[in-house]
Amino acid sequence: MDKLSQYLLEHIPERNETFQKLEEYARTHRVPIMEPVSMNFLTQLVKMNRPKQILELGTAIGYSALRMLEAYPLATITTIERNEEMFQIATRNIENADKSDRIQMILGDALEIIQQLSNEQRKYDFIFIDAAKAQYQRFFTNVEPLLNDGGIIVCDNVLFKGYVANSSKANSRRMENLATKIRLFNEWLMAQSNYHTSIIPIGDGLSISIKIK
Repeated sequence: MDKLSQYLLEHIPERNETFQKLEEYARTHRVPIMEPVSMNFLTQLVKMNRPKQILELGTAIGYSALRMLEAYPLATITTIERNEEMFQIATRNIENADKSDRIQMILGDALEIIQQLSNEQRKYDFIFIDAAKAQYQRFFTNVEPLLNDGGIIVCDNVLFKGYVANSSKANSRRMENLATKIRLFNEWLMAQSNYHTSIIPIGDGLSISIKIK
């Protein structure tokens, strides 16, 4: 970790015991969750925008959904996870936190579930994408009809360990290919004229896209 990253990490608010336990579980079991500095930034966005309806692609152990709800307790969150083991773990964590009334979990393929939500004419103020990186453009395109005007789409890992700037530094062909796909997604995203988009170089990189009214 470089000195700047360490400095930022040392200056984020301490998490409560519940979140510390989830972070420790993620470390021990090698479950990818948002980096602390990125998570703090995401919760700040939620606090500032106060979205009533949030959609999340990629629940994992339920950490980010719970953090977003803590940031704005009046929100209702729909979160989608395709891995059944992760889904069960997240269900337990959300129930233990007594937040099942505010967080709706759906097990299944995100693209299929998005279509179902569209058929139900669901609308969201804030969408967080943290699922299969190679599918980001498809995810973004498919969730667009669900986003209210003025709504926000946030994508995690868009700098992908810095490999997007130089994919040849990736330690495997698979990682190099993934870095290339993410770089192409970033270029595509920045060219979307119906969004104001910024890429924030904290953690593993966050993109923030605001839908133009």
